Amino acid sequence: MSCCKEEKEGKKSQKLIYFEGPIIVGAGPSGLATSACLKKQGISSLIIERSNCIASLWQQRTYDRLKLHLPNKFCQLPLMGFPKNFPKYPSKQQFIAYMENYASHFGINPLFNKEVKKAEFDEVLGGWRVTTVGICPMSITVNSEVEYFSKWLIVATGENAEPLIPEIQGIEKFSGKLVHTSLFKSGVEFCNQKVLVVGCGNSGMEVCLDLCAHLAFPHMVVRNSVHVLPREMFGFSTFGVAMALSKWFSLRLVDKFLLLVANLTLGDADRLGLRRPKTGPMELKNVAGKTPVLDMGAFSLIKSGKIKVMEGVREITKNGAKFVDGQEKDFDSIILATGYKSNVPFWLKDCEFFSIDGMPKIPFPNGWKGGKGLYTVGFTKRGLLGTSSDAVNVARDIANEWRRTMQNTNNDQK
Repeated sequence: MSCCKEEKEGKKSQKLIYFEGPIIVGAGPSGLATSACLKKQGISSLIIERSNCIASLWQQRTYDRLKLHLPNKFCQLPLMGFPKNFPKYPSKQQFIAYMENYASHFGINPLFNKEVKKAEFDEVLGGWRVTTVGICPMSITVNSEVEYFSKWLIVATGENAEPLIPEIQGIEKFSGKLVHTSLFKSGVEFCNQKVLVVGCGNSGMEVCLDLCAHLAFPHMVVRNSVHVLPREMFGFSTFGVAMALSKWFSLRLVDKFLLLVANLTLGDADRLGLRRPKTGPMELKNVAGKTPVLDMGAFSLIKSGKIKVMEGVREITKNGAKFVDGQEKDFDSIILATGYKSNVPFWLKDCEFFSIDGMPKIPFPNGWKGGKGLYTVGFTKRGLLGTSSDAVNVARDIANEWRRTMQNTNNDQK
């Protein structure tokens, strides 16, 4: 499926490896799902991954207590479901095991420890040149540069490639421990500490929950409005209920029902400092991709006062923080639960398909296909369901073009 050709530019010698199938950047769920769907179509792919394992976000940058917030039926990858003995909400370790089995089942073997330095379309060759830095498979040279070429490039690095570090005045002055959730593993190392958690999404809520479990004293910054919903309603997942109702009713009517049940089961969130957006939870997710918080137990700890809700941070000080409401408090540690961002703008060159924030300009469900053989998987803001949808569409589209090319080649040979 590949061949190596050496190109010379002046005194420099550059290896260019031609690959007949698509090149996939990223060996997370998006890359694995796409590779599996392509394999079903009879097409091999080349996955390039900068870390030393599949699903590095899950394996290396998530906290220990993490579980899927949605039932496993909404989180499985195409062509292979979760084992029947798995719980409804698999743990981090179980999900990693599922993805490792998935890769093994479909014979997916990414090239690890290869960081894509640059990818750009070559108008002369009519395909994508992908320049990597890492260990060259043809020598023992470390940090050697290798260039790959394919007619198709699939960007599968996803929305969560890099930690998002906010610009907060004075953050460099803080003398205590300052970490992003990508480096947070457990609340055990924060025992008896007063901790400021910046961010109130699902990660921020769970980090606060874990801190309480390890006898820390979390203060959670809630800068913007947020929807908090129970993870389950009447014994069924809230997301599943919303999906079922949306088949029969408008999103606004579904949202009214969800908020009614949330207020009855959780209580009034506004009086606790958790202001709800004016737009309903499902409509907001569809329009802006903003996921509601599915409560895992943090809400009751907020009501009891074990998790303190704080307004936005105005300034970080040497010993703590000043808040927009005038309060000033000391903290032993600060945890940034501020999410992640795409890294596509750093390596994909001269591509107008992506915006400056590294997301496709075309919204879901049509953002999976660009021009000139460029595809994306995992940029839907709809989790693993969106990833699966993209992977199936991309594989089908490439397979159709592959067959047309083969048919034209056969006709030319006759």
